Amino acid sequence: MNITFYGQNSLSIEIGGQHIIVDPFITGNDLSKDKVDIMSLKADYILLTHAHQDHILDAEAIAKNTGATIVSNYEIANHYEEKGFDVHPMNHGGSWDFEFGKVKYVNAIHTSSFPDGSYGGQPGGFVIEGEHKTIYIAGDTALTMDMKLIPMSATLDLAILPIGDNFTMGIDDAIIASNFVECDKILGVHYDTFGYIEIDHDEAKRKFYEAGKDLMLLDIGESISL
Repeated sequence: MNITFYGQNSLSIEIGGQHIIVDPFITGNDLSKDKVDIMSLKADYILLTHAHQDHILDAEAIAKNTGATIVSNYEIANHYEEKGFDVHPMNHGGSWDFEFGKVKYVNAIHTSSFPDGSYGGQPGGFVIEGEHKTIYIAGDTALTMDMKLIPMSATLDLAILPIGDNFTMGIDDAIIASNFVECDKILGVHYDTFGYIEIDHDEAKRKFYEAGKDLMLLDIGESISL
């Protein structure tokens, strides 16, 4: 399993020769728009945690270019199906076996609306199992006790958690979240994109280290392998 960071909550995940794009917000992100060409991205699936613009902006362009199937909650899937895209609708607690592995849609506490204000269903996260590895993509969320349910059915190799504060969990709550999901290897997302969520990288890494955890803050385009 190979994971590449494109800024904000945008990721590319390669599992078993299949390519997954998560929450593509690249062309509107000043940190990534000159570093990542969305037309060069490979995608068999696009996973969307919720409908906010900083998570869906480039979904249509990538789906048109690649023919990718959009996977999200029922309302978001319907939104894109009506536009002619291939979709796979999910909802909280449900799971599905895709070609690359198993995906479960789990709870998140946030809001979800499209840029025009229309309803985007309830936000969520994804637990993905593939190539004998399991990762948790929290999406935009507050700290929630529901996170404690995840390790009851899955042993995580990586937790991808928002750490920018203000709109989501901050550093301290993300450390608690990593305890809840019983995972000490963390990839931080949803930080630095704009003023409200800028963080002190050294302080963030120090706090996680002091908690006995490994926080990774990747550069745009940088990858890790599990």
